[in-house]
Amino acid sequence: MDRNILLQQASDYASGGRLAADLTQLVVRPSISQSEGRPQDLLAYLDEDMRPMLEGIGFDCRIFDNPLPNGAPLLVGCRIEDEGLPTILIYGHGDVCNGEAVRWREGLHPFRMVEEGDRLYGRGTADNKIQHLINIKALETVISAQGKLGFNVKIVLEMAEETGSLGLREFFERERDLLAADVLIASDGPRLQVDTPTMFMGSRGGLSFDLVVDLRPGDHHSGNFGGLLADPVILLSHAIAAIVDRRGQILVPEWRPTSLTPDIRAALKDLPPRRHDTDWGEADLTPSERVFGWNSLAVLAISAGNIASPQNAISGSARATCQQRFVVGTDMDEILPALRRHLDAAGFPMVEVRPKGAAFKATRFPPDHPWVRFVEKSITATTGKQPHVLPNLAGSLPNDVFTDVLGVPTIWIPHAHAECGQHGPNEHALLSIAEEGMRIMTGLFLDIGEGQAPEPG
Repeated sequence: MDRNILLQQASDYASGGRLAADLTQLVVRPSISQSEGRPQDLLAYLDEDMRPMLEGIGFDCRIFDNPLPNGAPLLVGCRIEDEGLPTILIYGHGDVCNGEAVRWREGLHPFRMVEEGDRLYGRGTADNKIQHLINIKALETVISAQGKLGFNVKIVLEMAEETGSLGLREFFERERDLLAADVLIASDGPRLQVDTPTMFMGSRGGLSFDLVVDLRPGDHHSGNFGGLLADPVILLSHAIAAIVDRRGQILVPEWRPTSLTPDIRAALKDLPPRRHDTDWGEADLTPSERVFGWNSLAVLAISAGNIASPQNAISGSARATCQQRFVVGTDMDEILPALRRHLDAAGFPMVEVRPKGAAFKATRFPPDHPWVRFVEKSITATTGKQPHVLPNLAGSLPNDVFTDVLGVPTIWIPHAHAECGQHGPNEHALLSIAEEGMRIMTGLFLDIGEGQAPEPG
């Protein structure tokens, strides 16, 4: 079938309402991997939502228990047309973060899909349900028209990405042969700009930890003990100020990366910046260098006393949950030991550093790799636009299981935008990006199937 006809069919799937209808069925499944979730919903997403969709286009599917205790299940689907053809690995995660329904605006609910103009609201619409839905439906578009792809596909769907992908590395190490492929082509994260496709070949790492000042049991009257008992909130605030300055610049020497090399700066030079505060972040870096080429610290939450009903009392303890996003060149194993040394030297031995959850490793893949150039050329041919090519995503993904365990090049093509509200209230996708995403992925799969892909190497 003519390429343009197939691309139009891909567009029609999105613009004609079928994508929204399919996404509605996925969003209503509350597949939460965080505190609000239920294990049975994670399994149901794989078994009742994804398995029939994949088996309907010729995939053999298996659902696996997580290799680690309390880990979430995983699905692997394989469509092998010929062992001599290239094999593409696709990844997605069906889990979502907490719905937090009370924070959504009137008329919206995290587990009810609402369409308003170009926006599709609901938890998972952007992260990540629509993204792997687009890729699966692009495969279906090609298969329905041609009866074949002209290459092999393996797809892995996990249900614990929002809690650190517990057990994913162990699963990949155990099932290395089953998951062997020539390249990962997957979708997550946002585009740099709404109207321009984006590619990235890795991600910043992510590591969370708590800073705790626990001085005494219970609270004490702020009049009777004010000026006598140390205030843990004040100590904690000064400790954070010793880690970053007033504009968020990192003060821990080991946290300042050396990997912002001339070639990375050149790759980031002409990128349009996303929304930013001009007086925040590393002062001598551009906005793109700050978010794609540097490390950052965020205080995700801070707790002491009762903010809804403050009492006249000095708290006995205070806690802050913090997160560092870090680039290649940062020794992940040294992040917390370096922080401990830094706090001790700054006079804060009373601040305890507690690791929190699993960490994502920082990764990058060379932008001049043949597969990268091939995908870039295909996207340009389909859209008439030169995609933004980033060395890594600003966020974090389990990209290291593909690069380190499987040893494959990794190329991510996001179908969301930076202002999508993921991880917060009012999460939404843009139908316009979804439509272009359907065209991009359908065109890419056609190009691979026509034998234009790089030779295995």
